[in-house]
Amino acid sequence: MQKWRRNIALIDANNFYCRCQQIFRPDLERDKKVIVVLSNNDGCVVARSAEAKTLGIKMGAPWFELKELASKHGIVAFSSNYALYADMSNRLMSILGTFSPIQEVYSIDECFLDLTGFTDIKERAYAMRAQVSKWTGLVVCVGVGPTKTLAKLANHVAKKHPKSKGVFNFNALSAAQESNVLSHLEVGDVWGIGRRQSVKLYAMGIETVLQLRDADPASMRAKFGVVMEKTIRELRGEECIGIEEVAPAKQQIVSSRSFGNPVVLIADLADAIAHFVTNAAGKLRAQNSIAGLLQVFIMTDRFREDRPQYNPTVAIPLPVATADTMKIAGYAMQGLQQIFKEGFQYKKAGVILGDIGPEHIIQTDLFAAQEDGCSASIMATMDEINAKYGRGTLKISNDGARNAWGMRADNKSPHYTTNWDEIATCK
Repeated sequence: MQKWRRNIALIDANNFYCRCQQIFRPDLERDKKVIVVLSNNDGCVVARSAEAKTLGIKMGAPWFELKELASKHGIVAFSSNYALYADMSNRLMSILGTFSPIQEVYSIDECFLDLTGFTDIKERAYAMRAQVSKWTGLVVCVGVGPTKTLAKLANHVAKKHPKSKGVFNFNALSAAQESNVLSHLEVGDVWGIGRRQSVKLYAMGIETVLQLRDADPASMRAKFGVVMEKTIRELRGEECIGIEEVAPAKQQIVSSRSFGNPVVLIADLADAIAHFVTNAAGKLRAQNSIAGLLQVFIMTDRFREDRPQYNPTVAIPLPVATADTMKIAGYAMQGLQQIFKEGFQYKKAGVILGDIGPEHIIQTDLFAAQEDGCSASIMATMDEINAKYGRGTLKISNDGARNAWGMRADNKSPHYTTNWDEIATCK
């Protein structure tokens, strides 16, 4: 039986958030406008077009500090449009999933495909680029290697070097060619090697990927841990990190947000907390889990030293683990009542679900009321309606009743693909 060499592909969309805006605004690309996408409340830069990178705009740069530069260069800033990005991501992943039966969605704009066994790797990679571009307008680069770490590196090469034309395959190189490529890549380009580790590696004389690949795995594990050893072995072509076709259930779910304006009333905080519980519980049910622990927190603005600070949190063990939005919301309101104090301007709030386990394993409480099956039915109905008619169609009464805590989004683009009233049209 023939043993195929692994061909793992990492496909990544270029400048995904900015590109999603350009697709529906051709004038931005035609006029080579500098584009940035901002974080919640239009705070910091979280995405940059190629022109913005050339201009020297850094990731995480506060938007208010760029106003003069924006005026000088005509920078176009967009508030985050999560509905648009999520829909475009779903379209992208659906297309890429047709090129292999094994797919791992790694993030909103990238995924791994197992192409092992296919004999048309190069043609298949270019076909991905062509089809994604034709059907969505997005531009992707494809990196291929025998391991996920080398596939990520190959994608980096495909994106940075024009000669690759958006596709690079380590498996197509000779040993000498591969070593040459790795000798020209900085160690910080390796998947999982952070800035602090890069500094330590540089101090040891390990500056290139080739030097890291040729380092002794055992001694590097002693200095940096098992993850570093796995990274080195992956750079040598030994598969240590497998493809996850099904994402593992989260062991903690956090739902929180900074407010567009300070909140002082407990009723407004309760509204926000109810919304966060709805989101968190929905995610919990989506992975067929239940939670046994709830944490509620509220925070003042830590950047405003001229204002009094108060950042309390409360942990509430649930008598019986559940994924019921209404039950969790009830406990969350009790927690909020415990920690709320008047006289403070709150800037952020959130909930954390912990002690998460499978929904079919429930440790009941002898003295607590038992589930009658009605709760699960109500939640299933609510999820089905929201999936069909849109998120938030059906929700608990105090979720969004006041909405004084809403995010600031002064530069929000239309929901071109998810709202009939805002659908893109040809002019």
